[in-house]
Amino acid sequence: MFAEENLFVAEPLTPEKSFTSGIEGPACDDVGNIYAVNYSERQTIGKTSPDGETEIFLKLPGKSVGNGIRFDQAGTMFVADYVGHNILKVDMKSRAVEVYAHSDEMTQPNDIAIMLDGTLFASDPNWSKDNGRVWRIDLDGSVVLAADNMGTANGIEVSPDGKTLYVNESNQLNIWKFTITDDKELVDKQLLKKFDDHGFDGMRCDIDGNLYVTRYGKGTVIKLSPAGELLQEIDVLGAKPSNICFGGPDGRTAYVTEVEHQRLVQFRVDRPALSWKRWQH
Repeated sequence: MFAEENLFVAEPLTPEKSFTSGIEGPACDDVGNIYAVNYSERQTIGKTSPDGETEIFLKLPGKSVGNGIRFDQAGTMFVADYVGHNILKVDMKSRAVEVYAHSDEMTQPNDIAIMLDGTLFASDPNWSKDNGRVWRIDLDGSVVLAADNMGTANGIEVSPDGKTLYVNESNQLNIWKFTITDDKELVDKQLLKKFDDHGFDGMRCDIDGNLYVTRYGKGTVIKLSPAGELLQEIDVLGAKPSNICFGGPDGRTAYVTEVEHQRLVQFRVDRPALSWKRWQH
């Protein structure tokens, strides 16, 4: 475990090239294991212990390839399958995989945000057309278009109070926020932050609503306040961080999937993550 004074200082968790260049995900279960896609070979989900030991947890069926991963309150894993246009559902005990939601209208579902009740939002970039959308997946698995006419929508997260959805656009370098209505519609789109260089990928909230955002191409993770103020920037030991999650016994260890070196890196933060807090209930 990290010394307390080493906050926001990254170090490797897994060896270089232990994952493929498709390393993404990641998400922590309730005991702190980290799950990330494309461990050792394409179509897999790897399971990494907090001390860095990794094994193949499962191989996805058919042609499915995972991207973002999230857990609900019951411990069910959801995986964005960008090849099959699916959101997959994984039983953690049996490791059985089923299609939870599917739509041929989804270009390639990328990352997933989850509300406290289990409602999902999925980002859906169309890289060839430089645009994207956001879909809502209701509790019955139905897929509803939630936001259209976006740039390359990628990282996505719900605020701690469940009233705001954050979505970033990798190519346009914008981070947007939407109000989530009682009917779970997205309204009042506002620009939270715009950057002049480097891309974005995944992002996650802490319990205070601060956003941790991976800066793909810059090799850092930034911490933004809910008002869009830059609070911190962390070097993650590789130019291409793809996504981030949080775990550890106190919810204050960040895990980053890093594409240049095809490994997980970790660093300590000052406040617990929203996802960890929800595990406590």
